[in-house]
Amino acid sequence: MANYDFGFDEFQSLGCHHLEDGKSVLVAAPTGAGKTIVGEFATFLAEKNGNRCFYTTPIKALSNQKYQDLVKLYGDSEVGLLTGDSSINSEARIVVMTTEVLRNMIYAG
Repeated sequence: MANYDFGFDEFQSLGCHHLEDGKSVLVAAPTGAGKTIVGEFATFLAEKNGNRCFYTTPIKALSNQKYQDLVKLYGDSEVGLLTGDSSINSEARIVVMTTEVLRNMIYAG
């Protein structure tokens, strides 16, 4: 988190602290509010601690972009992608997916 040249909003700080404490976090905020900060920190902790992380986005284009961003950081063996059109490395430690895919996974049990 030291790589950012701006301060964090309260929800970002709280979300990151809860993640550090091992709690699950769901962030819902308007477009441009800064949810990505918490998501990126979650992926960092998952990679660091050997845990799995689902990074969700509302649309395929955002999932594809975030997948590419995370592959650059962690490598293609550590990151997967699940959208209505793509299934890449679905058992990876960090899986980027649309909220529709996550919803379907939850409904399927």
